[in-house]
Amino acid sequence: MTLFDHYRNAQIEAEAPLAARMRPRTLDEFIGQDAVVGPGRLLRRAIQADQLSSLIFYGPPGTGKTTLAQIIANTTSAHFIAINAVLAGVKEIRDAIAQAQDLRGQFGRRTILFVDEVHRFNKAQQDALLPWVENGTVILIGATTENPFFEVNQALVSRSRVFQLKSLEQADLFRVVAQALADPVRGYGDRAVRIDDAAIAHLVNVANGDARALLNALELAVETTPADESGDIHVTLAVAEESIQRRAVLYDKEGDAHFDTISAFIKSVRGSDPDAALYWLARMVYAGEDPRYLFRRLVILASEDVGLADPHAVTVVTSCAAAFDRVGMPEGRYPLAQATLYLAIAPKSNSTMAFFDALATVEKEQQRDVPNPLRDPTRDKHGLGHGQGYLYPHSYREHWVAQQYLPAGLQGQVFYQPSAQGYEAAIQTQVARRREAQLAALVEGDGATPEALTYSPADPARDRWLQRTLSQTGERLGQLRDRLFAEISPQRHHIVLDLNARSGLLIWEAVRRVPEGGVYGRVESAQDLAALTEQAARLPELQRPLLMQATLETLPEVLSRVAPGVTFDGILGRNVFSAIAPSPARIAAIAAQLAPGGRLALAETVPRDTQRISALLPSGAIAPEIRDRWAIAEDALYTDTADPRFAWSPEALAAEIQALGLSVTWSQAGVEGELLITKALCDRWFDPQNPDSYRSRLATMLSSSELSAIEQQVRRALQNQTVPWRSRQLFLTLHAPPSTG
Repeated sequence: MTLFDHYRNAQIEAEAPLAARMRPRTLDEFIGQDAVVGPGRLLRRAIQADQLSSLIFYGPPGTGKTTLAQIIANTTSAHFIAINAVLAGVKEIRDAIAQAQDLRGQFGRRTILFVDEVHRFNKAQQDALLPWVENGTVILIGATTENPFFEVNQALVSRSRVFQLKSLEQADLFRVVAQALADPVRGYGDRAVRIDDAAIAHLVNVANGDARALLNALELAVETTPADESGDIHVTLAVAEESIQRRAVLYDKEGDAHFDTISAFIKSVRGSDPDAALYWLARMVYAGEDPRYLFRRLVILASEDVGLADPHAVTVVTSCAAAFDRVGMPEGRYPLAQATLYLAIAPKSNSTMAFFDALATVEKEQQRDVPNPLRDPTRDKHGLGHGQGYLYPHSYREHWVAQQYLPAGLQGQVFYQPSAQGYEAAIQTQVARRREAQLAALVEGDGATPEALTYSPADPARDRWLQRTLSQTGERLGQLRDRLFAEISPQRHHIVLDLNARSGLLIWEAVRRVPEGGVYGRVESAQDLAALTEQAARLPELQRPLLMQATLETLPEVLSRVAPGVTFDGILGRNVFSAIAPSPARIAAIAAQLAPGGRLALAETVPRDTQRISALLPSGAIAPEIRDRWAIAEDALYTDTADPRFAWSPEALAAEIQALGLSVTWSQAGVEGELLITKALCDRWFDPQNPDSYRSRLATMLSSSELSAIEQQVRRALQNQTVPWRSRQLFLTLHAPPSTG
C-alpha cells in the first residue's frame, strides 16, 4: 500500500457514515444476538479459538451479519478475503480461490472467503464456489437477508452452519445509541450533544430493530441541528421525528417477511384472536400487500378452519370480497376488516380436512369397485343387475335408511369427524347415531352386496458415536430423559447445564440437542470427570461438553471461574440430591444461574416412597415377628424427621420453593423397574463399618441377632436375583422470569 492509498483509506474512514464508523471491531463491542454469540455459545467459542467452519449468517438488515464477518477478520489468523455478490462474478471467485491455493500450498495458511449478499450469486456462481468449500481450500462465510434454504445452493447450505440473526431488541438499540454518543473517536463523544430521552425512545422505536437505521437517523439529527449559544447540540423529540419520520416495515413480497407475516395473520384468525388478526392485517395493508391476495387466503380459511361450524362464513367472506371489488381502496379496507373479524370470532372446525384423509386412502388403497346397489341402473339393470338392492332414502322415515355407501373393505371407515363447535355441534350426535345404525346393519347382513421440517451439516461419525450412547439407555431411563428435555425445551443455540453428568444419560442428549449452543456438565468425583472426559474426546473439540468437578455448594463459584458471564437456557438433573437434602435454598442458588426465561428441570427419587427390601423376601423366608419389626424399622428409617435426606416430601418442597418467590410446577409418578441384587450391593447394604449403611441405620431399632438373620435371608433369597423395584419420582420445574429489557 502506497502513502497515497493509506491517506485515501484514512480519509474514507473519517468521512464514512456514523453507522460504518461505529461498526464493532471485537466481540466485546458487539451488541445483541446473545443467542448466537453470547458467552458460551458455539459461534463465540469458535471465533475465539479461531476454529471456524463454513458459516451462513441470515437475518434482516442492520442485525450485524457483516459486522460479525469483520470481527472474524480482525481476530483470525487465516487470510481473509471479502467480496460482495452484487459486484463480483466468477472472475473474482477464481482470483480468490487462486490466492487461497497459493497460501495453502506455500505457507499452509487457511483462507476465509466472506461473500456479502451471497443470495445474489446465481446458480453458476454458487456452483463455482462449491468444490473449493468442499475440499477445504476456503472457509466460506456468507451473509444474506433471504432464507438460505431457498435462495442459496443447497449443496453449500448442507456444508455450512446457518445462524439466524434477529432484529435487535430495544434494550440493545439503547446501548447502540449510548455507545455512539460516548465514543470520542468514532462517535459524538467529542461534541456536546444533548438528546432528550423522548427523542431517543422515538428513534429506537421507529428503527424497528435495525441498528444501521437507528445510527443513520441519529447522525441526521445531530448533523442537522445547529449548536446553541453555549455550544450544545440539543436534539429534541421534534428533531427526532423529522429525522426518521416513518417506520421502515420489513416486508418483501417475495421473501420471508411476506410469508412469515401472512402466516402470523392466518394463525391469529385460526386461533380466534381478533386483536392479533387486525394487527397483522394492518401490517400487510400498510406495507402495500394486495388485498385480493388477502381475500383469497380468507376464503380458504373460511372452509379450512371454520367450515361447517359456521356454514355462513364462506358466504360472508365472498360477499366482502365482492364489496371490495366494487368500492376499491381506501374504503375497501372496511369489508377486508369485516371479513377478518367475522372469521376470527367464528366457531372453528377443520372437519373439511377429512377430504384429505379420504384422498390418502384413495392413493394408497387398491381401487375398489363401486358397490352394485350404487351403480347406474339405466344401462345394465336387467343384464347385470346394476343398482339392485339400492334403498331409496326418500321412501323412508326422516328420508334416511341404514345402508352402506362405501366399497367393500372400507365399510365402517370414518373420514368426517364433526366438531363440537357451532352448527356442527347440532349434527354431531345425529351423524354418530346414523353411523352406528349403518354398522349394525352391516353386521346383521342388511345392505350387504356381492361386490366390495440454530441447521447443521450431518456429521456421521459424531452421530454414530452419540447413537451408541443412546442405544445403551434403558427404556425407562430414556423416557425419563425425554421428559426432562421436554420440560426445558432446548433450541439448537441454547446453553444447557447437566447437574449430575455422572452417568452420561443427559449430557450426551444435550450435545445432540444444542449443536450451535453449549453444554456444561457437573460431576463430584475425579473418577467420573476422567471417564466422561475420555468419552468426550471422541467428539470434535468445539462440540465437547465443558466438564467440571464441583459440589452443589461450590457450583456457582466454579461456574464463575470456568464460564464467566455464562447463563443457562436450561438446567436439568436426575437424582442430583441423592446424597444431600434438596433444600429450597440450594435449588434457588442453582436457579440463579438461569438466563431470563430459562428453565430448571429436576427428576428426584423420593426416598420415603422407595422400595422396601423387607417386602421382597418370599413369604416364610424369615420369622413373622422379625419381618414385622423389620418392616416397622424400615418405615422409620425412610421417614426419619431428624435426617433431612429422607424426611422431605414433594408437597412441602414445592411449597417452600414457592415461598421464596420462585415459579415452580411439579408432579410425581410411580416408577416400576427391576434391580439386579449383586453381592457387591449386598456388601454395601450390610457393611457394619459404614455408619450410613442400611444395616447401621437399622441397628438403632433391631438387635444384632435380628440383623444377622435378615442379612442371611436376603443373601440367600435375593442375591444374584433380579427383583421388581418400585419407587416414586418427583418432577420439578422452575421457570426463570422473562427478560424485562
